Amino acid sequence: MAVSVDRKDHTASELRRLAAGSRDASAARRMLALALVLEGVPRAVAAETCGMDRQTLRDWVHRYNAEGVSGLS
Repeated sequence: MAVSVDRKDHTASELRRLAAGSRDASAARRMLALALVLEGVPRAVAAETCGMDRQTLRDWVHRYNAEGVSGLS
């Protein structure tokens, strides 16, 4: 079963805006991957597009669900 983004604090476009303004390149990449997942892109494709593997993206989704955007840094 695929992991889902349960937190609804930000839309995909808001995550993209936050990523564009972030000084932390790694956190920005994670925000962009989450935005892709929220848009319905398969997790494997979202992960590869943002330079990580599927398991790593899964871990970051869990972290985002628990801590929000601040947890991505």
